[in-house]
Amino acid sequence: MEDQSNNTQVTEQDIEHHEESSDNTQVTEQDIEHHEEQTDEIKAHHYDVTKYERPSVTVDVVMMSLRQRDLQILLVKRRAWPYEGMWAIPGGFVNIDESLEAAAKRELQEETAVQDVYLEQLYTFGDPGRDPRTRVITVVYFALLDSERLQVKAATDAVDVGWFSVYELPPLAFDHGEILDYTLNRLRNKLDYTTIAFSLLPEQFTLRELQRVYEIIQHKKLDKRNFRKKILATGILEDTGAKKMEGTHRPARLYRFNPEAEAKL
Repeated sequence: MEDQSNNTQVTEQDIEHHEESSDNTQVTEQDIEHHEEQTDEIKAHHYDVTKYERPSVTVDVVMMSLRQRDLQILLVKRRAWPYEGMWAIPGGFVNIDESLEAAAKRELQEETAVQDVYLEQLYTFGDPGRDPRTRVITVVYFALLDSERLQVKAATDAVDVGWFSVYELPPLAFDHGEILDYTLNRLRNKLDYTTIAFSLLPEQFTLRELQRVYEIIQHKKLDKRNFRKKILATGILEDTGAKKMEGTHRPARLYRFNPEAEAKL
């Protein structure tokens, strides 16, 4: 019996050999990452891109400005079917290799010759029947700016281009009437918590001019005393010390927007 026990006894050399073997088969983090990368490549290779139908994607750019004491929007007259000859929001299809914002800026330039404007992504419209050509999802961008800074003209993709009052619009192509209604509501809401109105004013302005911007966008008359009390309490206006004549009234103070106090609005 003693001989059999001695034959099965594990020596220190056996233990060391086993530990060395375990070290050789240990899986590193790099091995795991490499395996996961290979797995993702295999999955991507075998993914069936035809499994789901792919809708087309377009961008539309709503550009608004104050002109002749009116809130106006830039529209283009369509050159081709569908809705040939009708007015529409500038826009078009997104190329497979470009971002949404790049597509919006490209389409704006191609249809109106407008360049280098700041665009804010607003909303996405995707009703299945909104475009008679195919299923089209459109991402809407928005810009509110001083139209006097722009040189607008019909470019390659449009017959004509022009400014229209948002309150007196011609019949519009696609669902662009719905898009404009949504944009106008968003703009009015933004007046309460952003400084967007100042993008429509010169660097220096009177309180009367500022109130006029609010009234035009909200499409209603505002109480002069309440408006001035509210806007001055925000601290976002800085008195320049200069004054400006407004009609037969006494000279009015000129203010400028104070970006450092914007957070108080």
